[in-house]
Amino acid sequence: MQYRRYVALGDSCAEGLDDPYPDGSSYRGWTDLTAAALAAADPSLQYANLAVRGRRLDQILAEQVPLAVAQRPDLVTLFGGGNDLLQYRSASTARSLDATVAALAEVARTVVLFTLPNIARLPGLHRLRPRVEEFNDLVAATAARYDAVLIDVREDPYCDDERLYGPDRLHLGAVGHQRVAGHLLDALGAPANPDWLAVLPPPTSDPLWRKASRQWAWLRHHVYPAVHGTVRNKLIGREPGDGFLPKRPHLAPVADLP
Repeated sequence: MQYRRYVALGDSCAEGLDDPYPDGSSYRGWTDLTAAALAAADPSLQYANLAVRGRRLDQILAEQVPLAVAQRPDLVTLFGGGNDLLQYRSASTARSLDATVAALAEVARTVVLFTLPNIARLPGLHRLRPRVEEFNDLVAATAARYDAVLIDVREDPYCDDERLYGPDRLHLGAVGHQRVAGHLLDALGAPANPDWLAVLPPPTSDPLWRKASRQWAWLRHHVYPAVHGTVRNKLIGREPGDGFLPKRPHLAPVADLP
């Protein structure tokens, strides 16, 4: 199936963190990889990415959905919900997700939803496991209700493998974005780079001192700044993602990608 207008919505994962282009000019991520692969089959493909880091589903509904609907896409991907988990309210989250998918399904021939990887695997986040499981069940039920394509990342045997993630262990790294793009293209019946879904070699076992050093570096350079930033933003009434704009707000030829 060929597509002419592809619009991506969501949060940091759909924006492309932590998969920068080699020149560091912007983030690539699975959305850019998917658009490039689809354009290889049909160079006329137009692609927009409305995702903004830090956005919750209610913000995606209010800020991104109207822009997406106005562009009349025939393919839409929605990857979001991770930012809803810290202050999870099941009823309001369900309403936002349902309203978002309903609006997108009105205009797009194909709507794609994604479950979330288990962020409770990280130290200190174990209490989020029931929320992640409940949210993923909600995404699956919503996809079934609107006949959307579901990419269930939990089915990937490497979903919790740290090699798929960037330095903060939360956002996908280059390998993780490639795997998501591979799963999406496979679900769409489009050809993908076979390396993206290849079997990974067995992980190496680091000595204890190196594990401890890496853990300390992670706490110092990623966990502490994240906690500090969250507290500071709350004190000044700032929302995560405020000040950031979509990297590709309007449909444009894929050839324009870096």
